[in-house]
Amino acid sequence: MRLLLVEDEDKTSSYINRAMSELGFMVDVAGNGVDGLHLALEHEYDVIILDVMLPGKDGYAVLEGLRASKQTPVLMLSARGSVDERVKGLRCGADDYLPKPFSLIELVARTQALLRRRQSDGADVTQLQIENLHLDLLARRVTRAGERIDLTAKEFALLSLLARHQGEILSKMMIAEQVWDMNFDSDANVVEVAIKRLRAKVDAPYAIKLLHTVRGMGYVLEVRPESQRHNNDEQ
Repeated sequence: MRLLLVEDEDKTSSYINRAMSELGFMVDVAGNGVDGLHLALEHEYDVIILDVMLPGKDGYAVLEGLRASKQTPVLMLSARGSVDERVKGLRCGADDYLPKPFSLIELVARTQALLRRRQSDGADVTQLQIENLHLDLLARRVTRAGERIDLTAKEFALLSLLARHQGEILSKMMIAEQVWDMNFDSDANVVEVAIKRLRAKVDAPYAIKLLHTVRGMGYVLEVRPESQRHNNDEQ
């Protein structure tokens, strides 16, 4: 799941970013309203956590700019917790409003509730299936042939990225930017190591392999015809 966090307080931003990343979210962060609106319009997010008090553009202006073209679920945060402020946020187009200081457990619960609501409206998918591999993106649960597969947070983020783009070849740089960070060193072998570990858990015990290496291009998650399976480079 991809999340945009627009928050100018470094401590709060770091706290939320770390917590949501550990839960398997791929988090982009903006420290002001101008950058936040730009990211929200340029990329597709499953949910946006948006602070009200921001430099450049405040949260209400960001929300109004977003709602002109997108209906991405938005959870607003604000130290202003009065009824009038909450009503203003909701009328501007927010899907939920959480006053500061907040409980991290409540923040997570409200975020997941927005994702479930979006799924029930048919606007997003949080259950992914490829062959006998099943991913529940909200519960962060992976099974294959009915057997539970335990993954680390990064392994889950990597697998969910590949699953949401099943059949598409993703380069090492594309994977690194989504799962790790934008400043990833392309010479490092972090992606290769993560793929190897993921393959050992997801593919090794099963006859049909789903995670494939496309030499010189990247990686793809897909069911391949029998004629192609034995020609796959499984490095």
